[in-house]
Amino acid sequence: MNIIFIFIVVTAFGISAVKQWSHPTEAIMQSVTQALLHSATDAVTIAIGLIGVLALFLGFVKILEDAGFIRTLSRLIYPLLRLLFPEIPANHPALGAMTLNLSANLLGLGNAATPFGIKAMQALDSLNPHPGTATNAMVLFLAINTSCITLLPTKVIALRVEAHSIDPTGIITTTLFATICSTIVAIAMAKFLERFYTIKPNATTTNFQTADTNTISTKVENTEQTQFSPYPIWVAWFVILFFITLIPVTLVWGATFSPWIIPALFVAIVLYGTYKKINVYFSFVEGAKEGFDVAVKIIPYLVAILAAISMLRASGALDVFTQFIGKYTAPLGLPAEAIPMVIMRPLSGSGSFGILTEIYQNPNLGPDSYVGYLVSTIMGCTETTFYVLAVYFGAIQIKRFRHAIAAALCADAAGVVASVVAVKYFLG
Repeated sequence: MNIIFIFIVVTAFGISAVKQWSHPTEAIMQSVTQALLHSATDAVTIAIGLIGVLALFLGFVKILEDAGFIRTLSRLIYPLLRLLFPEIPANHPALGAMTLNLSANLLGLGNAATPFGIKAMQALDSLNPHPGTATNAMVLFLAINTSCITLLPTKVIALRVEAHSIDPTGIITTTLFATICSTIVAIAMAKFLERFYTIKPNATTTNFQTADTNTISTKVENTEQTQFSPYPIWVAWFVILFFITLIPVTLVWGATFSPWIIPALFVAIVLYGTYKKINVYFSFVEGAKEGFDVAVKIIPYLVAILAAISMLRASGALDVFTQFIGKYTAPLGLPAEAIPMVIMRPLSGSGSFGILTEIYQNPNLGPDSYVGYLVSTIMGCTETTFYVLAVYFGAIQIKRFRHAIAAALCADAAGVVASVVAVKYFLG
């Protein structure tokens, strides 16, 4: 990450300096300065905005944990996850949090997935013998998280409805195909690259162990004293079959039911906790307390990555690259109008949202054009990779990412290629 950070900053400054010298009457460097200063404010704003969402969903997690649902869920998915994460003990709380995260991503609920993902990372860090360095399990989980199979791209469908698309749910099939491809690549690359990125112990990183991680470690030690018996493998496959049957359901009724998901989830969790006879309110409050602490921890990481990205955008480097590469990618099915989305999506959620909105509002394109379908699919099947890296690893003070960036970017690239293939085949 250090090399990428330096490269982005130096490249942005170099291009800005050349443009300023070439056009001395334009306030190019001033624009870069303003973007840089605004990015620091934006980072804090994002972190503050996350507090409420983190508190809400970590409260959900705490209710499920106290009610025993996490343990039941772990028993269910362990036969499958142990194939990918053999280093995670059968009774570890990371399994439940990982499942909730992937389930939220499955339904396109990005805001809901983030707290569960942070919780999973904190739990995985309790198994980390080298604090401050990402483990193989962390890298694989993050790679899967940034490319997770999506049945219902909720946010993008909502944007298409707002843009008056005649077929707002038309991207469900293309997004599903693209995310399946990107997830397969994410797993394969994470497993392949881990052999080339060995973990080097660093004694100084032990100071970065957080109180949250210590708490989780204590819980793990306590739960290891109990017996754990996973469900038979056929039960896990039955659940997978159930999720597969949801595909035609999302195709027909996805847009109708998507607004119901979060409220229904809240009610279901509260009723489940009540059924299990726990103090639902107390459990929720205890879990919600973690939201503030986590949000504060990620602020420095967000400031760093947003500052670099803001300089890159303000310098015009993205425009230079788009103009150069567009003429080569257009014959392959990736028009120049879609390249800014490909570049911006891993860097900035707000930036990619702006590009998507601009294409939707363009009278020559619109949401139902080839470019409109393509950028919608790319938006739904890829993730703001560097933001996820900053948030997830920042929450547990990870400084050495190892092969996480390479695996995640390979998954993003696979998602883009698969999006082109899917849109040309299904909608072209």
